[in-house]
Order: sequence, then structure tokens, then C-alpha cells
Amino acid sequence: MNILDEIIAFKSKKVEERKGLFPIKLLEKSIHFGVDTVSMKHYIQRQDKSGIIAEIKRKSPSKGIINKNVSVERVSIGYMQAGASGLSILTDKNYFGGSNEDLMLAREFNYCPILRKDFIVDEYQIIEAKSIGADVILLIAAALEPNRLKELANFAKTLGLEVLLEVHNLDELQTTTLNDIDLIGVNNRNLKSFEVDINISKQLSTHIPDNFVKVTESGISSPSNVVELKEYGYEGFLIGENFMRHSRPEEACAAFIQEIGNALENK
Repeated sequence: MNILDEIIAFKSKKVEERKGLFPIKLLEKSIHFGVDTVSMKHYIQRQDKSGIIAEIKRKSPSKGIINKNVSVERVSIGYMQAGASGLSILTDKNYFGGSNEDLMLAREFNYCPILRKDFIVDEYQIIEAKSIGADVILLIAAALEPNRLKELANFAKTLGLEVLLEVHNLDELQTTTLNDIDLIGVNNRNLKSFEVDINISKQLSTHIPDNFVKVTESGISSPSNVVELKEYGYEGFLIGENFMRHSRPEEACAAFIQEIGNALENK
């Protein structure tokens, strides 16, 4: 069993436990449940923003501990002040050190689109995402059968949530029904081997229909990567580890965005 299969099996079990602890009727009473969501598509395409989706991630299965004691309040506010287009908050505890509380805290201090970064396998998690203040959910093609992914995307739209579809190769892209998808993310990290190669984004760029916002994920380590991938039509750039390995991730983000601006001006 590879790490992705392990995570999905664990997640499915955990969801059933949470259904008993936090019934759907309880989730629907959240103050966030009836609130309109903020469009990540719109924020990524705003001219006054950078396209950066800045992530808060304490650890990962491949890297171990990255930044254990991060202040979600300080970093999330700092990311947005730096010019990020949105936030990505890991809510998986066991493998990534995140929590629903992290996302709720980021929501409390920021009016911006927030992606719930987790392994979604059940409608319950989508209701949960809405209840904690998320605007966007992630659906991973490698983790879901195409028909199941279609069902979950459709359900998310009934709650007003945007959907970021994550693919790793052409087969995943071509076998997924793109109805109810808002953004298509190419993950440059193979979730089974953890190898990273940004050429994956380059190779898949021409296969993504132009009516979708293109997002590239993982392995974006320098502003030059962003400038280069913009040439391939990418507008969104999900970056976590590159910022989180610094003691002040928000300052690393601000410097990164400033360098992108300088590079684009000098082209």
C-alpha cells in the first residue's frame, strides 16, 4: 500500500467517526454555513494580486516536521498583506499536522478565499468544509474514481463552494468529467513516490481547457519558476513548503512576491 492509499483508507475511517461526533445537523448550525463564499477564481485573476495561494502546512509525510509552532493568525494575515491571492489551510491532523481549527482561525482574521486542503472522500467533509468557513475544496483525481469525483464536485456546488481538481498526469485529466470544476491544479509531486518535477505542469498545460483557471502545485521554489510557468498559462501558484520552512513564513512570502514583480517588470 502506497502513502496515498494509506491516507485514503485512514481518512474514510476517520470520517465515519466524525459523523457520530459531529452530526450534519450540528454542522449546518455553524455561523459560516449560510455565508456567501469568496471566489478563488476571481482573486487569482485580480490584477492587484500575485496569483500565489499561500499555504499553512506544519508537516508532510515526505518532509516530516516543517514548521510545528506556526501562528495561523500571524501568518495568514501576513500572507494576505503580502499580496497572496488566497490561502490554503491543511486540515488533516495525522499526516500534515493541521486541523479544522486552523482554518476557522484563518477565516476569523481574513476576508479572502480559503482552500480546505484535505483528502475529500465523502459528502460529509464538504458540509464540514462549509461549516468551518472554507470557500474551496480540493478533489484529488488519483484518490477518487471518476464517477465519485463527479458526484462530490456536484455536491460542493450545491453549497456554493468552488472546486479545485488536482491531477498528476494526462490520463487523470482526460478521464475526469470537468462539470462543476472551477480550477484545475497540476500537482508536480507524485503522491506515490513523492518525486517532484515542474515539467509535469508544462506538459499538461496545453491539455487544460482555456475556460479553467490553471493552478500549479508543489516544487515551485523560486520566483523564476512562477515567471516561467506563467508562459504556459498558469495563473495560480500553490506554495507552502517554500514559505513554511522559514521562521516567518509571511515575510518569506512577501519577499517572494516582490521578486516576482521585479522579474516581470524586467522582462
